[in-house]
Amino acid sequence: MRAIIQRVKKASVEVDNSIVSSINEGLVVLLGIENEDNENDIDWISSKITGLRIFNDHNKVMNNSIIDVNGEIIVVSQFTLHASTKKGNRPSYIKAAKSEFALKLYEKFLIHIGEKINNKLKSGIFGAEMLVKIENDGPVTIFIDSKNKE
Repeated sequence: MRAIIQRVKKASVEVDNSIVSSINEGLVVLLGIENEDNENDIDWISSKITGLRIFNDHNKVMNNSIIDVNGEIIVVSQFTLHASTKKGNRPSYIKAAKSEFALKLYEKFLIHIGEKINNKLKSGIFGAEMLVKIENDGPVTIFIDSKNKE
């Protein structure tokens, strides 16, 4: 499981010209699921995301987590995080999980991370073509991978 985490001042997700989710201060999590992912990946990555100390404290030092600042999260599924560009210029998505399997883990991830932040959670629509608007704060953008534990 891979995630791009962006600290935001505000963000929204549109589908068919309608806003389906929006938040103010918080995180946008772009989540990629691969064939080998399981509950352990969900546990590790959701704990890592909610524990990241990437929000400023009163001294303007990144010392606070999303929980500390009572922030919100938007999770957007993104199979392209598993793109391989090793050969040629057309990315291969062979490592990305098939929709049926990915949807199950995506839904479990939403439940798991939602519980950690008292359900201040929003999401995109799995499999939809989305317009994600992000006002990146900092900018702070972090990549994590549950297989490499980094």
